[in-house]
Amino acid sequence: MPEIDKENVIDQEEVLRPKMVSVEITGKTYQVPEGITMIKALWYTGQEVIHGAGCLGGFCGACATYYRTKDDPKVKTCLACQTAVQEGMSFSMVPPFPARKATYQMAELKDPKQDLFTLYPEAPLCRNCNACTEACPQTIDVREGVWRAVFGDFKAVSEMFMDCVMCGLCVPVCIADIAPNLVALYASRAQGVHFTEKPQRLFHRIKEIEEGRYDGEWDRVLHMNEQQLKEACAELK
Repeated sequence: MPEIDKENVIDQEEVLRPKMVSVEITGKTYQVPEGITMIKALWYTGQEVIHGAGCLGGFCGACATYYRTKDDPKVKTCLACQTAVQEGMSFSMVPPFPARKATYQMAELKDPKQDLFTLYPEAPLCRNCNACTEACPQTIDVREGVWRAVFGDFKAVSEMFMDCVMCGLCVPVCIADIAPNLVALYASRAQGVHFTEKPQRLFHRIKEIEEGRYDGEWDRVLHMNEQQLKEACAELK
């Protein structure tokens, strides 16, 4: 039997064991596997995350987080489900910020562009500090969007904020107490309801439904058994 070269033997358990890094979560230090996301780091350390966990894919904006990397005093913002931990990182999830959300019935507004100043009177007080843009994890030019809303360019606002996930990280950093995400949401809704050309074929179909054109067909479908539904679906395909 050949002699084993002990110097070149690979410890399988050591290879499979993940590399650990030291991170600080809300002021307490933990050892977690390198490269996992902040959300997974919270779970790994036994923390029960109920509020602040949603889609885990960067779409719902629930996991807004403040973080700081090693040897960098600047505090940054991110979504915890999209950001990987690294050695020496410190982070803390952001609780919901108590921003004032205006109440309105969009269809009842007579002059939506002017009504913006009634619903969100702080909007034109923007100081151009650009803190909101720097805080946005979606790299939206938030400051520009607020000013475009103020000047009535709701179409541009709706396009600029298409990727907004309503994480709210732009709100606590605003020195003028503006909630840019809510201003943009209002402008986008107003654009859709009042200023976008309505598809006539859609309105025609809605009218047909209201007049009961499809009631008989709908009633027939509701009374089908499982086998009949399968056969009907197969015919449609």
